[in-house]
Amino acid sequence: MKQHFLILLFGFLLPFALFSQTHRFDPPWNNPPKSALNFTISGVDNVPDLFGDINNPQLVVFFAGNQYMCIGDLLAAFKKSFPQYQRIFAETLPPGILAKQIEGGSITIGNMRITLQPDVYTAGKSRIMQMLPVFNDTTTYAFNQLALMVAKGNPKKIYNLNDLARNDVRISMPNPEWEGIGRRIEEAYIKAGGIQLKNTIMVQKVKDSTIYLTQIHHRQTPMRIMYGESDAGPVWYSEALYHQTIGHPVQMITLPEQQNIHAVYMAGLLKNAPHPQAAKDFIQFLNSTTAKAIYKKYGFTTP
Repeated sequence: MKQHFLILLFGFLLPFALFSQTHRFDPPWNNPPKSALNFTISGVDNVPDLFGDINNPQLVVFFAGNQYMCIGDLLAAFKKSFPQYQRIFAETLPPGILAKQIEGGSITIGNMRITLQPDVYTAGKSRIMQMLPVFNDTTTYAFNQLALMVAKGNPKKIYNLNDLARNDVRISMPNPEWEGIGRRIEEAYIKAGGIQLKNTIMVQKVKDSTIYLTQIHHRQTPMRIMYGESDAGPVWYSEALYHQTIGHPVQMITLPEQQNIHAVYMAGLLKNAPHPQAAKDFIQFLNSTTAKAIYKKYGFTTP
């Protein structure tokens, strides 16, 4: 009887164990906000790039997606410095998606439609420059550079951008149509091996299906590498550092300056910001020593 019960129990629990194993590296990778009920179910109900209070926020910030690891510390420090703002909502989607959301006025994720307008938008310098007419003020607050993310132990022996052209290397690559980092990485390919390297990776490897073009690389590339679906991916230095820091089975390969490109992150205060004073205070905070220390903690450099 006892043996029969154990067999039934094992049969009942096994699917849950397998589900847990299958999704063991799924985001969110940060500590989510405290609540009366946490109902995050990996692979089913999981929204890692929406942060904080979506109801009646006192400040809304659209962040460049690769800064997701900073948001918890950043918003906690801002609330401490400006205690009048305790309800804050932030998004960390790719900047191009956020720009379309600003232009169109809404975004739908799953069955949820969001119509909140941002007070502050952050992105790379080139995109901010393109959108200058919508801002009252802009500021530069952080910098980054490229690195390669590979599986822990680097089993494919990938050491630079040229190695990505090998037939046996499966790449996770931001789609330039969706993500600005994709175009910057193409610049790095040209620096490393000329137009030939770029075409090998972005044309030939697309044809032979040894490259996967992401829509949200700061989530998809780490997951594909950790689940064995890709061998390597060009990412921002801060992203690779973060995953190493939290103990994920990935490894960072730094790139020499002659193969590298750099990101300049800027924040813009929207002319039609629903909370203009909060926006001004947040822009001020981004330039504080407290905010700079948080960005440095996660691998960024600051002005």
